Amino acid sequence: MKAVILAGGRGTRISEESHLKPKPMIEIGGRPMLWHIMSLYSRFGVDEFIVALGYKGEVIKQYFANYALHSSDITVDTRRGAIAYHRNYAENWRVTLVDTGQDTMTGGRLKRLAPYLAGEACFCMTYGDGVADIDIAALIGFHQNHGRQATLTAVVPPARYGALALDGDRVERFTEKPPGGNAFINGGFFVLRPDVLDRIGGDATPWEVEPLESLARDGQLQAFRHTGFWHAMDTLRDRNHLEALWQSGRAPWLPGQ
Repeated sequence: MKAVILAGGRGTRISEESHLKPKPMIEIGGRPMLWHIMSLYSRFGVDEFIVALGYKGEVIKQYFANYALHSSDITVDTRRGAIAYHRNYAENWRVTLVDTGQDTMTGGRLKRLAPYLAGEACFCMTYGDGVADIDIAALIGFHQNHGRQATLTAVVPPARYGALALDGDRVERFTEKPPGGNAFINGGFFVLRPDVLDRIGGDATPWEVEPLESLARDGQLQAFRHTGFWHAMDTLRDRNHLEALWQSGRAPWLPGQ
């Protein structure tokens, strides 16, 4: 199965770093967020990726063009200009990088990938800025069992502030940063049939508006509930939090790394 990763946005809320690189290339533990997402899928046997590029897409192309070089022991013959590769530590991935336009919306980026999805019964899709400890195999199985066009992963977002339970003016209970009120949101990590692309008008269509709304109206959208770890990297604060988890050895999305 293939996994599509939308990696073309500008990441304006984390401009401290995104003015130099696309948001999916911002590093956690010395590796781009994109690598972390791909590694999550790869744990469950999904090793073929299609990455939708836009803003500073050349940075992502350069990263993967040099991936084998940077992941191998090499001998360089300076006279002949030849490089011999020895032990290669690179993952067994196949990565297709597709320019989908500088200003294309999320739905438009997805629709532009149609030629690379022909013949697929279904495919995974996610954004290039979020990680989770989702069981991808269970997600795919859930989608295949219900038989509808689309599955999204419903998550409870982490809260940013402590919560108070008040009895009049008396604080009855205080909880430091509880999950967001048990209100599920779209956490990305979709499984889709290719015919969902027919619901996307063109480059100006956000995936999260008319395509998802029409799928819901038509009874073709199912939610896979995930109550474990999920975190998006929207701001520098988010990046620092994910970095701290990685450095502590307690990164839930890739245990044991």
